[in-house]
Amino acid sequence: MSELTLHQAITQFLERLAQENALGPATQQAYERDLKALAQWCDKQNIAHIQQIDTHAIRGFAASEHRRGLSPRSIQRRLSGIRRFFKTLRQQGALKADPTEGVKAPKVKRKLPETLDIDQVLALLNIPTDTPIAVRDRAMLELFYASGLRVSELRALAWRDLDVAEGLVKVLGKGQKERLVPVGRHALAALGDWRKHQPVGTEHLFTNPAGRQLSVRALQKRVAYWSQHQGLDQRVHPHQLRHSFASHILQSSGDLRAVQELLGHANLSTTQIYTHLDYQHLAKIYDETHPRAKKPK
Repeated sequence: MSELTLHQAITQFLERLAQENALGPATQQAYERDLKALAQWCDKQNIAHIQQIDTHAIRGFAASEHRRGLSPRSIQRRLSGIRRFFKTLRQQGALKADPTEGVKAPKVKRKLPETLDIDQVLALLNIPTDTPIAVRDRAMLELFYASGLRVSELRALAWRDLDVAEGLVKVLGKGQKERLVPVGRHALAALGDWRKHQPVGTEHLFTNPAGRQLSVRALQKRVAYWSQHQGLDQRVHPHQLRHSFASHILQSSGDLRAVQELLGHANLSTTQIYTHLDYQHLAKIYDETHPRAKKPK
């Protein structure tokens, strides 16, 4: 292993990830892009073997990506895959030191997720169910908001994952981690109506008229379509419904740990961004109601 070229080491690393099946397809593809970008840069620097790559080289690569126009967030994402690659090499004994240690990407200004307020959500969900497609889409929208699912999670759902009696759905999230998420009564009723329109024996929850599983892109388009059809002042995407779910739960309960579990976040720090949304909500209420906060008329 220690005599492998960088390209050989990358090939073996990606093959091992595929065999372990511990990452989602999107994450694995991102790692492949990250490492190919590093390999291309190293080729230009005449760096052929993994032992030639040190901290100075990794910093040089990150700087070149920045000059190429990549955003700080994209560089952080790129370094994430590269860190995992070198950590694995060190664990295997191929390297004595990890060249990514101490390398930092440019700071990213944290952007708060866009959410819908309750009235906007209700307007979006209250679609006319006069066609089978509309019945399906109503069930899809209800489930997005009721359970805070990622679009890839919702797409993968099969009827066997839904426990109607308990009001739960089994979700396969990032890193192939399973979690149980509650499904509200409105979503359950909408799903029941939709199932009556599907052919008997259909496996997946959301399918096209031919019975084939909908793609992620198709789901995104349907959410965008209904946001425009229902007169919302913005084009809504599925992740906004997930953000809205989290924000509304946190505003009502204040239980950050519960929101973390419901969303399937591995780290609480990922969930904490919703506390900023909650503080914004509280600040708005304060400004509108506190006698000493009101501006004189």
